[in-house]
Amino acid sequence: MHSFSEENYLKAIYHLGADGAKISLTAIAEALHNNPASVIDMLKKLTEKKLISYDKKKGAKLTHSGIKAAMEIIRKHRLWEVFLLEKLGYKWDEVHNIAEQLEHVGDYDLADRLEKFLGFPDYDPHGDPIPKADGKIAEVFKTMLLEVETGKQYKVVAVKDTSVEFLHYLQKLGIGIGTRIKVIEKIAFDGSLVVQIDKNLNTTISNKFAENVLVG
Repeated sequence: MHSFSEENYLKAIYHLGADGAKISLTAIAEALHNNPASVIDMLKKLTEKKLISYDKKKGAKLTHSGIKAAMEIIRKHRLWEVFLLEKLGYKWDEVHNIAEQLEHVGDYDLADRLEKFLGFPDYDPHGDPIPKADGKIAEVFKTMLLEVETGKQYKVVAVKDTSVEFLHYLQKLGIGIGTRIKVIEKIAFDGSLVVQIDKNLNTTISNKFAENVLVG
C-alpha cells in the first residue's frame, strides 16, 4: 500500500514521462503545486521503495514496479469516471475531481469488480484508455482536430484538456465523445478553423481549441 501523496507522485511522473524521458524536479513540483524541498523528500522515499530511479541532474523515472503502481491508480481513476457518469448521472465535467478521491481506495479487488460491473470499458468519459489488470491498454488517440483535412467528417474520440472550463465550452457547442465534426476552412491568419458540428450551422473555433480535441 502507498500513501495518497505517494500515489499522486507516481501518477504525475507517469503522465509527465509518457515519452520515456526522465522528469525534472521542477516539472514535478509544478505539476503537483509543491515546493522543491517537499518534492525532493518524496523522491527519496519513492527511490527507497524502488518505485523510481532518481538522479539530481537527469531527473526521475518510474521503475517497473512504479509503472505498475501508477497504472493501477490510473485504472481505478478512469473506471470511477465511467461509473460516476454512467451509473450515477454525473456530467463529464464533474467526474474527474470525484474520481481523484476515489482512486485512492485501497481494496485489492475493487478495480476488478468495478471493471466487470461496468462491462469492461476500454475508455473513460474523456476518451482516455483504461489500463487492464494485465497492463494492456487500448489505442491512445493522437490526431488533433487541428491536423485533419478540410472537407472530411471526423468523429470526436477524446479531449486532451479535461478542465471544467474547456468541458463546459464543449458542451456549449454541443460537442462530446462521438460528435461528428467537419472542418470547412482553416484560417491562415491566426490558425482558427471554421467547422460544422453534427451538420449544424458553421462555427469558428480557435487554434488552441482544435489542439485539444482528438478525432478519428
